[in-house]
Amino acid sequence: MAAGKGTRMKSDLPKVLFPVCGRPMIDYVLDALAEARIDRLVVIVGHRADLVRQAVGGRPRVEFVEQTEQLGTGHAVMVCRHVLEEHRGPALVIAGDSPMIQAETIRTLLEDYDREPVACILGTASKEKPFGLGRIVRDPEGNFAGIVEERDATEEQKRITEVNMSYYVFRCPDLLDALEQIRPDNSQGEYYITDVPGVLLRRGEPVRALQVLKPCEVLSINTLGELAAVEAAMQEIGAAP
Repeated sequence: MAAGKGTRMKSDLPKVLFPVCGRPMIDYVLDALAEARIDRLVVIVGHRADLVRQAVGGRPRVEFVEQTEQLGTGHAVMVCRHVLEEHRGPALVIAGDSPMIQAETIRTLLEDYDREPVACILGTASKEKPFGLGRIVRDPEGNFAGIVEERDATEEQKRITEVNMSYYVFRCPDLLDALEQIRPDNSQGEYYITDVPGVLLRRGEPVRALQVLKPCEVLSINTLGELAAVEAAMQEIGAAP
């Protein structure tokens, strides 16, 4: 998903094109997907779509779908229906602004799906200070029970440190069916991909949450300060070019 503007970055540049250690952050995401041997890449573009197409269009196996109205992450996947409706296997949904994504994590999620295909697998992480992130709620047996956003969380739920970082593997037909059921019933009036696992769970479909993300993958970029923190982390672990 690479359609967002990233208003908190204080620039008209598409968020995924912000340079991290001299390269657009989407480059790192596409590199990880290529290393994980993802054989078809669909990049959802929107804000300044021409710039994103120009930046990554030379890569092999990349196709574009344009989200002409930015109506949320769920809507971004909705506009891909025409390229997904014939697909019966797993569909990996990843945010394009996650430059710390690791190919090993992607492989782990897909290997788990191959062993036991289910409607949805989420890749989650533990974060000591999870403010602002959706919390992973589990039932007494430890099974996934839902995602609760910060603004909706109780004080007890806010103490949960397992968080959603937008790493999803869906069984594609289940994903497309569930997208028909999500609604923009929120303060932003948008369709959220985070609502899809809950829809699937209520339908009786199995959903698994695997806490497999590496510590570096909890570093997200929503502000210039976070961008600087990611650059520092990349240099520390030797991931910068």
